[in-house]
Amino acid sequence: MSSWELVLVIVGMTAITLLTRGFFFLQRSQLPVPPWLNEGLRYAPLAAMVAVVAPEIVMTQGHVITTWKDARLYGAIAATTWFFWRRDMFGTIVAGTAVLLALRLTLGW
Repeated sequence: MSSWELVLVIVGMTAITLLTRGFFFLQRSQLPVPPWLNEGLRYAPLAAMVAVVAPEIVMTQGHVITTWKDARLYGAIAATTWFFWRRDMFGTIVAGTAVLLALRLTLGW
């Protein structure tokens, strides 16, 4: 690939990226969003977080864990308990991490 082709590809990709990401900013008026879609979008961040975190907790190397001797399970339980008790995100992270770290360092899980 020559230099001018490389520059052309970079400029083209930049233009496409700006157009697709800035599409909603280019409109003069706001697009109407149906109430059912607005309600569904409220749960999108939670669904994305569960889709990322849940497999990390219950799977190892593509297989579901088969033992209760896994520090991730107890860390998740501790974090969930803390969250429902205090409703504090920072404390949730600290509680889960503390239990996970304690089990890994003391029992070697």
